[in-house]
Amino acid sequence: ARRVPTGRGNLIEMFVVFVRDEIVVPNMGPWGVKYMPYLLTTFFFILFMNLSGLVPYGATATGNVSVTAGLALIAFIMIQLSAIRSQGFGHYLAHLTGRVHWALWPIMVPIEVLGLFTKPFALMIRLFANMIGGHLVIVSLIGLIFIFQSYVIALGPVIFVLGISMLELFVAFLQAYIFTMLTSLFMGLGMQAAHGEGEGHGQ
Repeated sequence: ARRVPTGRGNLIEMFVVFVRDEIVVPNMGPWGVKYMPYLLTTFFFILFMNLSGLVPYGATATGNVSVTAGLALIAFIMIQLSAIRSQGFGHYLAHLTGRVHWALWPIMVPIEVLGLFTKPFALMIRLFANMIGGHLVIVSLIGLIFIFQSYVIALGPVIFVLGISMLELFVAFLQAYIFTMLTSLFMGLGMQAAHGEGEGHGQ
């Protein structure tokens, strides 16, 4: 008999279904479901690393640019692999020429190659900046207590810190969603280009 998930299992299933129905299928089509293990791993890893900074004595790993660079590097590899698997290596290389006359290749190829790196670089900086930004604001507000050395002044920063912490909780979920969504979108562009060409040739 099939068991209906409850408690934590039901919560995890809710996230899995959300990633599949709201991120993967709209951006990558039905062909993207086979990449669900990677995208789910990315989503949950970023989410838990973001939330760990809100736990006492915890630290936000995604507030370290080395961690976000690692995530961006893996995303870069997956974006290229998914495009090559869908298009074939020959068509993948042909896209780097921009489909223009060979005389323009010295201009187009460097631009297209640069474009391949700018997407994951933007992912890296966006996640790092958003996660470190909230913590810097909290540290600055707490620092006001030590600067003024007054219990009266302390009330204001503490209230603001509580508000920022609630905002950080929302940002933790939002940034996991944005990173996963953009990664699936970039992967989907290459995959859908291949399927679009295949449908075009079939007509």
